[in-house]
Amino acid sequence: MFRFVLSSIAAAASLTGQSAAPAAAAQTLVNRYCLGCHNDKLKTASVSLEGLPAASAGAEAKTWEKVLSKVRTGEMPPLGLPKPDAASSASFLTWLEAELDRAARARPNPGAPSIHRLNRAEYGNAVRDLLGLDIDHSSGLPADDSGYGFDNIGEVLTVSPLHMEKYMSTARRVSRLALGTAELKPAVEKFTTGRGAASDSSDELPLNVRGGIVVRRYFPASAEYSFLVRLRGNPSQAMPPPQLDLRLDGKRVKLFDASISAAEEAQYTRNFEIRLPLAAGMHTVGAGLLNEYAKAEGGETGGRRFAPPPPTPASVDYVLIGGPFNPAAPGDTESRRRILLCRPPAGQPEEPCAQRILTALARRAYRRPAGKPDIEPLMALFASVRKEGGSFDAGIETALRAILVSPSFLFRVERDPSGKAPGPVHAVSDLALASRLSFFLWSSIPDEELLQLAEQGKLRPALKQQVPRMLADPKSKALVENFAGQWLHLRNVAGWRPDPDKFPQFDEPLRAALQRETELFFEHIVRDDRSVLEFLNADYSYLNERLARHYGISGVRGGYFRRVALNGDERGGILTHGSILAVTSYPTRTSPVLRGKWILENVLGAPPPPPPPDTPNLADSASFSPRSLREALEKHRASAACASCHSRMDPLGFALENYDAVGKFRTTEGDISIDASASMPGGIRFAGAGGLKKILMERHDEFVECLAEKLLTYALGRGLDHSDLPAVRQIRREVARDDYRFSSLALAVVNSVPFQMRRPAER
Repeated sequence: MFRFVLSSIAAAASLTGQSAAPAAAAQTLVNRYCLGCHNDKLKTASVSLEGLPAASAGAEAKTWEKVLSKVRTGEMPPLGLPKPDAASSASFLTWLEAELDRAARARPNPGAPSIHRLNRAEYGNAVRDLLGLDIDHSSGLPADDSGYGFDNIGEVLTVSPLHMEKYMSTARRVSRLALGTAELKPAVEKFTTGRGAASDSSDELPLNVRGGIVVRRYFPASAEYSFLVRLRGNPSQAMPPPQLDLRLDGKRVKLFDASISAAEEAQYTRNFEIRLPLAAGMHTVGAGLLNEYAKAEGGETGGRRFAPPPPTPASVDYVLIGGPFNPAAPGDTESRRRILLCRPPAGQPEEPCAQRILTALARRAYRRPAGKPDIEPLMALFASVRKEGGSFDAGIETALRAILVSPSFLFRVERDPSGKAPGPVHAVSDLALASRLSFFLWSSIPDEELLQLAEQGKLRPALKQQVPRMLADPKSKALVENFAGQWLHLRNVAGWRPDPDKFPQFDEPLRAALQRETELFFEHIVRDDRSVLEFLNADYSYLNERLARHYGISGVRGGYFRRVALNGDERGGILTHGSILAVTSYPTRTSPVLRGKWILENVLGAPPPPPPPDTPNLADSASFSPRSLREALEKHRASAACASCHSRMDPLGFALENYDAVGKFRTTEGDISIDASASMPGGIRFAGAGGLKKILMERHDEFVECLAEKLLTYALGRGLDHSDLPAVRQIRREVARDDYRFSSLALAVVNSVPFQMRRPAER
């Protein structure tokens, strides 16, 4: 294949007007267009190509990878200087890419990842999958630092005394909760939308329930619990008389009469309370106003069709859950079933059963077989508790606590092969590969199937089956929460605060809907194995009534989200999602610069350098009109120092000017028409989101490489350098051969040299 590429280039290359060998033709181009600035005397941008022959590009890959990137993005040669024609540039780029990739195959450099502490998300998920406790165990841990755009980068996941203190207290709480050995006292916990509860867009509530919230909570003991629902507003304005629907695990518990008497009308709040016996474990509590207008009419829209409901003049303000009252002894909970694999027969030694339990726990927690050095300290802890009169369960709980603070649980450590000295690079062990795979796709520990394959040395041949299996598993939602949440900056939606005077329509339900749309869209591409190009050009999205109304889309009723077909270019693809448009705006106005920079960084993989320290900032002023903003930016990039970056950023952002700072489409602002036209360096003109999407689809290879680079960074938990870029390009080629499906992207990342191999640790 490589010889074919070279022969094709040789046949087509005519950089000097005559046929030439590819390397010689490349050198001619460099001499003519690059050496004038990038020589030993000037060293423009600290780069000199003098004495670095193109024919030996692979030996100086760090420098030539910069050349490849800058020429491909059109940054070099810079504006105002002579440029080679398009055919010559394309031939040069094809040859240079092939040369760098050939050198990388001959001398692979997969890197040596550092010791990796579990971040908060990984810790919480690992406890969930180890013990069957699906609650947020990591909320009390210190926040994680980020690097290279993600918070799972090993080199920034440091450990402080505060970390160890919090790990100790969290392990104590978790182990007691898992085994039911904690002394429980009644307490009341408050849940509001966004603080432990979801809105009525959740699928846990029927389609004809409005103004509600849903709470998922772990109940630590089989006992009685109280449920108080605070209703806000005046539901008596609704006809027929309103009813409050209280549900537990999807089933109705009670239907309350929510009418407000004349004497209560001034309060606009009312409490409804009930006390129920409940088995220990995870339960879902839902409450909302039953809207009897929303009766099923027959037909199908996503399986069911409902009449449009009128607005509900009241909603659930919050839910209080109290208890446990009169708790029973620890029962048959999911966590106890996972932990207590056996019970010692009466009068028989307890140690064999305890060792079996602790060996199984340590194997899953440490992601490898647990040997004698692992088990003996745990058994000593168990024995000390029993000697002091503690119960069998208390002994197991103490040993479990030690597992949860063990470095083997809290850290991912990849060891070099034992015995003879390893070569320059080596394949990671199957057990290390299983951990890499599970923390990549699930942000959690390997399940039993992965562990068994790794222990048997059969994981690598099974990767083609395991990756799709893992993507189809509900645990792959971690990719939405942790990868998409950071790649697309969705985590910023929760803290984004638009100016309430300029955007009075923005409220908490809309904020939640903006984020939910993008999360469901990303999850659909992962679970249904769609083409990753749909991130750019999808003709559908996921909307509920609140978001559809914000977008100006009719025919969407109810709080639940469903797939909605889109027409035209106004919506479609992540660039027109309100979540993206909001977090790339200022609180008072749009920002073509922020939006253009976001596209360069997260779609095209060509982030601009930071501005020079003496560059003045464009004021964040609410007084800018669309016209004056465009004029101000034109003046801002009048200097050559600003133009080099802004000429690439601003046009991409101006194409999205039809969307205001909260993602609402507009054609005018006041009496001024919005100008969404743009012109890229080189004279390429386009207008609006449709024109932008067309430009990006023409450059889809750059998008796929950018996505591959982001995903590989996240998968490895380290920043990439020049030696990883050939692997990124190989991932792009493999994805293209399989119609750009997400599973092919994930599998190509898993099969890449950096994911499968490593350098020995430096001694």
